Amino acid sequence: MGKLISSLILPCFVNGGRNLSSFFSSFSSSVNPFATRVEALSKKSMSGSGKGKKYNGFETVDDALIVFNKMIGMYPMPSIVEFTNLLAAVVRMRHYDIVVSMCRRMELVGVSHDVYSLNILINCFCQLGQVGFGYSVLGKMLKLGVQPDIVTFSTLINGLCKQSKISEAVSLFDEMVEKGYQPHLIVYSTLLNGLCKIGSSDKAVRFLRMMEGRGFAPDVVAYNTVIDCLCKNGLLKEALHLFSELKVKGIKPNTVTYSCLIHGMCNSGQQKEATRLLDEMVDQNIPLDIFTYNILVDALCKEGMIFEAVDMVDTMRKQGIEPNVVTYNALINGHCLENKMDKARKVFQLMIEKGCAPNIVNYSTMINGYCKAKRFDEAMELFREISRKGLIPNIVTYNTLMQCMFQLGRVSTACEFLRKMLASGQVPDIVTCSILLGGLCKSGKLEEALKLFQAMWNNGLELDIVSYNILIDGLCKAGHIDVAKELFHKLSEKGLKPNVYTYTIMIDGLSKERLSDDAYQLFRSMGDNDCVPNSCCYNVMIQGLLRNNCSLKATQLLAEMVGKGFTADICTATLFVYLILGSDKSILMK
Repeated sequence: MGKLISSLILPCFVNGGRNLSSFFSSFSSSVNPFATRVEALSKKSMSGSGKGKKYNGFETVDDALIVFNKMIGMYPMPSIVEFTNLLAAVVRMRHYDIVVSMCRRMELVGVSHDVYSLNILINCFCQLGQVGFGYSVLGKMLKLGVQPDIVTFSTLINGLCKQSKISEAVSLFDEMVEKGYQPHLIVYSTLLNGLCKIGSSDKAVRFLRMMEGRGFAPDVVAYNTVIDCLCKNGLLKEALHLFSELKVKGIKPNTVTYSCLIHGMCNSGQQKEATRLLDEMVDQNIPLDIFTYNILVDALCKEGMIFEAVDMVDTMRKQGIEPNVVTYNALINGHCLENKMDKARKVFQLMIEKGCAPNIVNYSTMINGYCKAKRFDEAMELFREISRKGLIPNIVTYNTLMQCMFQLGRVSTACEFLRKMLASGQVPDIVTCSILLGGLCKSGKLEEALKLFQAMWNNGLELDIVSYNILIDGLCKAGHIDVAKELFHKLSEKGLKPNVYTYTIMIDGLSKERLSDDAYQLFRSMGDNDCVPNSCCYNVMIQGLLRNNCSLKATQLLAEMVGKGFTADICTATLFVYLILGSDKSILMK
């Protein structure tokens, strides 16, 4: 089998030409000084903490290190096979950092590695999230003439998938196959899972077909992985097609298969289809598990059917399945959606009484409910309780409270809350910045909003069209139409396309500045950006024309709008009524 050297591998091959100890040193400085721990632990006496699980005869990593320390001092030195067995034992204990340090010491005392020991080292780097160092080991293998095997590449592919570097994993897979290596089922399953993890359902389906074409019959796990991905992407027809296919092939669907499909149907509002699948599941004697029940409880709660959801929980308990934090969160959220916060609080207290400790999601759901009910003080009391319980608020918790503060007009409180968030080490996301921009603009603090926007840009935050829309809207409402136009025209430079909301904001702003011709021209140019006006956009344009005494053009656009299946809103209808009645036209200027 030929050597695997390509544009993908070459940089690692070059780096691998260095002594292994050089990148061991790089690794130690980039993660932690693990090397010193080997020497320190190897000098310890054996732990007397009681008997535990044994790994190749070792109960603790200390035991393995004592043996390792003796081995490297022997003459003649034990074979690489014995060292590899010892390394494998430490890997099974999940002490990947220590294995890296052990390999370094082996290198320093002149132990020659083979493909098996180097594969172990690559795996440890991948488990530690350092795939780049794993590639360096591959480069060293090639330099030494050690032929990598299928385990080498499957380990690297798994490491890349764990870091969501799926395109690189696919490239390595293709390279591997091209050079004559025969992937095993684990490699196919790893890549399939990776593709589904990033939502590439079309590529996942093609990969499934590739597996079949190369003689690997996908099992129910492989089908479930792809079906789940299709359902999450809203491709329910394709998911049902795969579901039918696996049954035709004699593969029996399991609880996970049905749960994925039922979840997809519930999320898309297809309750009848979800019920049909549930009935089929029961008829086939396929047991419902906690995940299936949680999907059903959540769907019922979101439909406002709280009593039915509670009945479902009772059925679940009769089956010997106790509700977990997800079940309780679905019930809490259901009450929050109905604005019944006292009932939500009772469920929250019930879960504590039942010995189910609330997590940060449960707290965030309750806080969101209180904020939407404008019960801010109770929301803040829960927020303070989070730290007392030893939990850490996440970005969703902070964003929810900050948005509520702005909605209640507590701008200074929101800004102080942001400072506390930053001090806690929480990193703002794009949602945080959008909340801040919107809050500052709506409270008339446009200058602060502009400074924030610039700071976001300077710090390399990927600004999306929502952020631009908020600022453009704030500029238009403050009468800074020229600055808004400049920002609008810079969108393409930033790699963004205006959406229908961006156009609607600009059309409204131009119309209010008596620039109806510019507004109409912009309206007609929407198609150039593959953007189609919606009902709101038509209504805003018509209102702008009417307020600027362009009644003929407004009437023509009204007919066009109706032809597109849209209707006039109350404001458009009122303006036309005043126009027809010839009443005081001051209404048109509002």
